[in-house]
Amino acid sequence: MKEQPAFLSYMNLALEEARAAGARGEVPVGAVVVFQGAVVARAGNRTRELSDPTAHAEVLAIRAACQAAGSERLVGHDLYVTLEPCPMCAGAIAAARVGRVYYGAGDPKSGGVAQGPRVFSHPQCHHAPEVYDGISAPEAEALLKGFFGALRG
Repeated sequence: MKEQPAFLSYMNLALEEARAAGARGEVPVGAVVVFQGAVVARAGNRTRELSDPTAHAEVLAIRAACQAAGSERLVGHDLYVTLEPCPMCAGAIAAARVGRVYYGAGDPKSGGVAQGPRVFSHPQCHHAPEVYDGISAPEAEALLKGFFGALRG
């Protein structure tokens, strides 16, 4: 199946945020929130910079999108993220009522959507977005492998 150009452009923006995060010494993960075809927020990881373990790309992008929307709910919004959301981020996505999540690389170690606790499948999850995985996965995986490979030297 051929991917749509607009669809790829949003993941490309998330990959740009991931590259910028990596350049800052952060784990290279980026996220973009889209509403009705317009980018309303974008962010990369800033956990080290902000000394905040919750400053994951998804959480930062959701916070900015909620502020832009003037609401704690992001009904009808799409989230593009380069890495499978962790359980914390999946919980934030559910709480914000994000409509669709598109992610790149799977995360067997820390993922919370298709791996581990599978937050959206849990009976206590009040909202489960539509989820699409593997979007631009090779690029997202290469960023992560390069980052962690350089750390291990």
